[in-house]
Amino acid sequence: MCHGLENESSQTIAFEVRVDVPDSADAQWCIEQYFIELTERFDTGFDPIKSNPASDEDLIPPRGYLVVARFDGDPVGCGVLKRTNPTTGEIKRMWTASYARRRGVARRILHTLETIAREAGLTVLRLETNRALAEAQALYRKDGYIEVDAFNDEPYAHHWFEKYLSSDSGR
Repeated sequence: MCHGLENESSQTIAFEVRVDVPDSADAQWCIEQYFIELTERFDTGFDPIKSNPASDEDLIPPRGYLVVARFDGDPVGCGVLKRTNPTTGEIKRMWTASYARRRGVARRILHTLETIAREAGLTVLRLETNRALAEAQALYRKDGYIEVDAFNDEPYAHHWFEKYLSSDSGR
């Protein structure tokens, strides 16, 4: 899935979002950067050991999917779709590098994960986020996720969201 993106000089920069394997160098770098950012932004810090897991086995089809966004071949973002039951999936590990934000990367990652979920027969997607991630909350609300009661015991979450998927991707 290649898409154009404009940089400051209005030149188009090629970017793509595609499924990757959890042990690839790009995927590992993205997840590491994600953990570093959460540690810096959360008022209590972040310890991945205390967070609800997304093991490598949970990120390999058909149990789950990890996607990596790349600009001109360099990783700039990631997201995970983890199947929780035959009809429900959970979005996790959504992250975009600070220098690539406000260019549609996170939205494209989210839409890619939604498309994968539909193709896998999932009808409901859930996710949770921390109060410090206001831009993530805004993205999810704008893309049709509604805030719901807590559906897990993620210690770093303050907001839980859910979206019912239609069979037509509409994308």
